[in-house]
Amino acid sequence: MLLDVDLLDPAHTFLPGHRLRLEMSSSNFPRFDRNLNTGYELGADGADDALTAAQQIVHDAEHPSALVLPVN
Repeated sequence: MLLDVDLLDPAHTFLPGHRLRLEMSSSNFPRFDRNLNTGYELGADGADDALTAAQQIVHDAEHPSALVLPVN
């Protein structure tokens, strides 16, 4: 499965010695409304409906994965 995530335009310069960390989440609150992971239409669920989500990145010979960053 190919997942294309638009990072918008981070406009960041990575200098020698800098490191980059990738974090996966099913939320981007408060930028976007919270995701309670119910599958309901937005706003149709409440705090009591919230479910825990688990993200998984698989990286092996059968499931290769990569982080591709633009270089300008």
